[in-house]
Amino acid sequence: MAVKHVEIDTLQLHDYEQLLEAMKASYPAWQGSYWSMKSIENLIKRFPEGQVVIKADGVVVGCALSIIVDYKKFGDSHTYKDITGNYTFNTHDPDGDVLYGIEVFVHPHYRGLRLGRRLYDARKELCEHLNLRAIVFGGRIPNYHKFADEISPKEYLQKVKQKEIYDPVLSFQLANDFHVKKILKNYMPEDSQSREYATLLQWDNVYHAREDVQSLRVKTYVRLGLIQWQMRLYRDIEEMFTQVEFFIDSIAAYHGDFALMPELFNGPLLAEYNDMKEADAMRMLAAHTPAIKQKFTDLAIKYNVNIITGSIPSVEDGRLKNIGYLCHRDGSVDQYQKIHITPDEEKYWGIEGGNALEVFETDAGKVGILICYDVEFPELPRLLAEQGMQILFVPFLTDTQNAYMRVRACAQARAIENECYVAISGSVGNLPKVQNMDIQYSQSVVFTPCDFAFPSNGIKSEATANTEMVLIADVDLNLLDELHAYGSVRNLKDRRKDFYELKLKKDSK
Repeated sequence: MAVKHVEIDTLQLHDYEQLLEAMKASYPAWQGSYWSMKSIENLIKRFPEGQVVIKADGVVVGCALSIIVDYKKFGDSHTYKDITGNYTFNTHDPDGDVLYGIEVFVHPHYRGLRLGRRLYDARKELCEHLNLRAIVFGGRIPNYHKFADEISPKEYLQKVKQKEIYDPVLSFQLANDFHVKKILKNYMPEDSQSREYATLLQWDNVYHAREDVQSLRVKTYVRLGLIQWQMRLYRDIEEMFTQVEFFIDSIAAYHGDFALMPELFNGPLLAEYNDMKEADAMRMLAAHTPAIKQKFTDLAIKYNVNIITGSIPSVEDGRLKNIGYLCHRDGSVDQYQKIHITPDEEKYWGIEGGNALEVFETDAGKVGILICYDVEFPELPRLLAEQGMQILFVPFLTDTQNAYMRVRACAQARAIENECYVAISGSVGNLPKVQNMDIQYSQSVVFTPCDFAFPSNGIKSEATANTEMVLIADVDLNLLDELHAYGSVRNLKDRRKDFYELKLKKDSK
């Protein structure tokens, strides 16, 4: 199902009818056993922040309901009625130590978009925020009834762990870092599919501290996925999309926050227009841009990754530009433009420079995006730094090593000058059947400032040159805050604003 916008929100009583519809679709066999409005109202009243819903295009399509319990009062051998106080939720204890999950479901029409993972991630964030030591819940094993006459629950668990059997609930929970503590009997007697068995699952909060929650350090690590793209010929755009999705899926498997594509990664599609002049061919390539934008928007939602689409040609008001999109994992989309155009881009393709420059707010920090040649102009990153940019992404396309070194050297300088992380990614390989896009050279890199908290050479991680691969790297945004205030040198703080200034001549949006 195509979804344009996804968001996590706290459950409100006026959401109940939509919640009920999603619940009925998720549990069609549970006639008359759905949560009542009175029960939901009770949960919201007792623990509002623990009742989380996920909305697709504004409609509730799933939820994760929770309470806090003093776990030693129940231990591992409890039933669902025990832990919920016979569904009254009077077992909720704001001073307890465990976040107990009492419900998770996603409407079947919206499965495959990894919405369940987002709900679990929201629970984990809540557990960390409240400084609770763990998340615990009893999990159904709805496929066990198919094997109950042949194997025990213990054997079933092992086969699911070994991926010999797929269980839609347990397999998903194991994939989301929960471990099975024990197998429970009579946990939910009415659950015939599970034959009244359940798995007791737990996720441990490694950030848990005995001190007051205010002393808990907030996690600020951001995981970057840089796609060093192999230029190859494709039969059609769908074959290219298959390759794109493979890389996005790979980054999602490592829980990446960002995926970065290179500049003009769709260049191989120009082969279809080799009989045309270069400028006409590039305008034909621009006809694919709406479909590419939609595909990346869908992939960002499906794989829960913020995607920077590199750059693609686009015709706007009759003018050919080099643009890209920041596809947020909530479904929203921002656009950025290449501002400085190289002589060859102008001469052969007729591309014109844009006039937009801004920092984008994301769920993983403030980011700026500059396309290739733009990073060679220090004014632009400095203007972005003044707006609070923490990570600068630079998709590029360079044909020779000396062209690459210009981008690389300037990008590394920008990391030092602006006390930020800079991630650059380009394409590799050759396209003998595409005019004016013959050869590519790339080595993708994540640069850091040069101070004691960072690598001494200012390189967090770098790819193997001229090899198709994904570079995964973690960056800590907290280190930037410390650098701004306590660095050996403070390039941002020590600017002589009394002596010089830098500003845009007009509104860039």
